[in-house]
Amino acid sequence: MSRAAVVPGLRFFFALLMLAAAAGKLADMAGFFGIVAAYRALPVWLVPIAAWAMALTELALGVWLLTARAPGAAALTLIGIHLVYLLWLVAALLRGIPIDNCGCFGVYLGRPLTPYTLLEDLALLGLAAGWWLRIRRRAGERCR
Repeated sequence: MSRAAVVPGLRFFFALLMLAAAAGKLADMAGFFGIVAAYRALPVWLVPIAAWAMALTELALGVWLLTARAPGAAALTLIGIHLVYLLWLVAALLRGIPIDNCGCFGVYLGRPLTPYTLLEDLALLGLAAGWWLRIRRRAGERCR
């Protein structure tokens, strides 16, 4: 992949990732409520609200990334989402809560929460941060 293709390539990759994650959650919200509840991080009454917020935020971000408008802001939003997910995963792992399905794609493509899941999210966070830095660098080059 050429250097010029890196920024749009990452934008498209993250758009597809967010849309796939949102679709997996939205396809079975009742099942996703159970996944969110399994983390034991929220009061029961807040679980459906948080689950809907996660799924709809991922959907909106996926669409936003496809539009290519304000990519720097979209990249920062993506970094924020991955930081929140990272904290969520770390908290569950440190508390030793057994999670049969991490919920990354809702009830679909389910796999247990493990330290490997944490590494995956760290890698996505690193990619998002690198993408944001590349966007900033390209914007600075255009201003010279």
